[in-house]
Amino acid sequence: MYDFFMPNVNYFGRGSVKITGERCKILGAKKALIVTDRFLRNLEGGPVDQVTASLQEAGIAFAFYDGVEPNPKDTNVQDGLKIYEAEKCDLILTVGGGSAHDCGKGIGIAATHDGDLYEDYAGIETLENPLPPIVCVNTTAGTASEVTRHCVITNTKKKIKFVVVSWRNTPLVSINDPELMVGKPPALTAATGMDALTHAVESYVSLGANPVTDASAIQAIKLISNNLRQAVAYGKNIDARENMAHASLLAGMAFNNAGLGYVHAMAHQLGGLYDIPHGVANAVLLPHVVKFNIISNPQKFADIAEFMGENIEGLSTIEAADKAIDAIKRLSTDVNIPANLRALGVKEEDFEYMAKMALQDGNAFSNPIQGKEQDIIDIFKATY
Repeated sequence: MYDFFMPNVNYFGRGSVKITGERCKILGAKKALIVTDRFLRNLEGGPVDQVTASLQEAGIAFAFYDGVEPNPKDTNVQDGLKIYEAEKCDLILTVGGGSAHDCGKGIGIAATHDGDLYEDYAGIETLENPLPPIVCVNTTAGTASEVTRHCVITNTKKKIKFVVVSWRNTPLVSINDPELMVGKPPALTAATGMDALTHAVESYVSLGANPVTDASAIQAIKLISNNLRQAVAYGKNIDARENMAHASLLAGMAFNNAGLGYVHAMAHQLGGLYDIPHGVANAVLLPHVVKFNIISNPQKFADIAEFMGENIEGLSTIEAADKAIDAIKRLSTDVNIPANLRALGVKEEDFEYMAKMALQDGNAFSNPIQGKEQDIIDIFKATY
């Protein structure tokens, strides 16, 4: 038996942002808190302007919290909560990528649950109360937070990136309009795209994988392999953007239900301690974690190599599986991801601490091999 979580309603396609106000009205909203960052809020004619125009047409008032940071912090959540309560909002509308969506979910949790987000709610199904309605307008092809039950926040005092996983976090509506993704900078496109690839690969080999999540992951891997380079090379390539948006959504559907693994468990430590962009951390770690995991299911890793365009004809299963590592490294290099952790300023003396914390991360428990602390340290060293 397995379950499958998704938002109640998902809109996809060019121009779908125009449906935002109508959907918020259907949910009974009188005043929405728009959760975003300052760049998007100030971008004339950008995603936020298009969202507010749709809200105004539907007769819905709105307030702003535009302090979202990359790797959103617990302080961002508290600042957003103050505005949500002071403005008497009744719906949370996130506009942006994963940082905005996670921050919005965090505000929803804080608005309906007493206590500390990390101390009281980190983990799986810790939430007892319904959250306010959450509508997510997505602007990047990567995290898929707009369709998941995961809320990833950084505890600023402990410098720990933690996850609150609950069906209550799942947004009621997701909107993926690829036109909002056109023109995103190459580095951001590369990082978010590699994040989506990591979602697809980890969920495909996860202990929680099933035929439904496999189907989503397989198509995501193929789409990313065939479109990420083009999206990075020319940000206005609307076809590549649309295919990457589909890939991100599919990868999100996969990992939201199958779980992830050691790449994410380790990347969260890099994000919490060093504030490294999540997609970059994932991309640097992914080939090394794949190498560690390969013996758990060589056939699935051979499949990944084939999905990514490698010629595996005449190879043994394990030889074909190794080709997956080559394909991931080549894609990462082609989109200019940093080569190693040293290039990102990571210090070797932190490996032991990060390894210990990674094994406590909720994503670690669905990794196909359950390793020990020294295994994680060795992966960090190999990535260095």
